[in-house]
Amino acid sequence: MKADDDTREPDAAARVRLPGKARPMATRRYRSLASLQRDNRRCRACLLAGHQLESRPIVEGHAGQRAYLYGQAPGAVEAAEGRPWRGRAGRTLRSWLGMDEDEFYGTFYCAAVTRCYPGKAPSGRGDRTATPEERALCAVWREHELRLLRPQLVVPVGGLALRALIGPCSITDAVGRRFASGETAIVPLPHPSGASGWLNEQANRRRLAVAVELARAEIDGLRLRTCSS
Repeated sequence: MKADDDTREPDAAARVRLPGKARPMATRRYRSLASLQRDNRRCRACLLAGHQLESRPIVEGHAGQRAYLYGQAPGAVEAAEGRPWRGRAGRTLRSWLGMDEDEFYGTFYCAAVTRCYPGKAPSGRGDRTATPEERALCAVWREHELRLLRPQLVVPVGGLALRALIGPCSITDAVGRRFASGETAIVPLPHPSGASGWLNEQANRRRLAVAVELARAEIDGLRLRTCSS
């Protein structure tokens, strides 16, 4: 995918298609988020497949939310508190978006590529990246969530989340652009982890500023449509 101009206008969105059903194992068709979340929090599929995990599945959100935040995986702080985006990365993300905690959790249904804390990386630097099998096992939850929520805004945070949703694409090519899938806007953000050096480049900081402006415009539009309906 070729990178576009960093100041690309929202109405020039790249058209993409959000992924369909991830695996044949997704035989149950949930009718409510409550039952979906109940089963998601009980899920131990990755452990049964032989993967080491350090927490139960973590997800937060409720019916009626029209913005879907899709991260990489919970961290150690999230594992301890049982709530997404509670550590330093979450504070940085809220700072980018200009949101306090109440606005953030009230706006976004918070999900992730994998739902359990994967533990520390063997190198000791940062957290372990979930294996392709773990990501595939968790993808079923995302597909049910997108079907039930029908969000009007999806914000993938980081490269894993971005590629899971729109396919092969680099953060540099995607951040600062607005994509669309049907009536759903997709506005990627870089991961706010302090372990990433992506924002050390001035051009990437400009891309982030454009992306935040796009995301805020979409959120404001959601609120206007909610108030007028």
